[in-house]
Amino acid sequence: MARITFSFFIFIAFAGCDLPERNCADFHTGTFEFKTFLNGELAKTTFIRNDSIEIDYFQGKSDTSSVRWINECEYIVQKLHPKSMAEEKAIHMKILTTDKNTYTFEYALVGASNKQRGTAKKVK
Repeated sequence: MARITFSFFIFIAFAGCDLPERNCADFHTGTFEFKTFLNGELAKTTFIRNDSIEIDYFQGKSDTSSVRWINECEYIVQKLHPKSMAEEKAIHMKILTTDKNTYTFEYALVGASNKQRGTAKKVK
């Protein structure tokens, strides 16, 4: 009897949890904006992504990267034409939550433990 009661309370505890929404497929393709502070100033990056290519526009320059989806909510971005050793390193992206036209993500160099977070807005 105690085991049934314990199981019931565990079920209620987990059923009451509000898990964040993740409709990652809605954000596989489109045009997005990402804003962040860089050297004390607000900087905006616009990027266009299809299933396998991402083109970033930042400060009047563009860069093209390959996109390889690991699963529905995680992908690896790798620059196609790196200009330095640092740009050769791939970045692991993970969509944490989604909303109507935004998603919150976490990113880091592949294999690195120092992760950062950001929010991107789908504009098209």
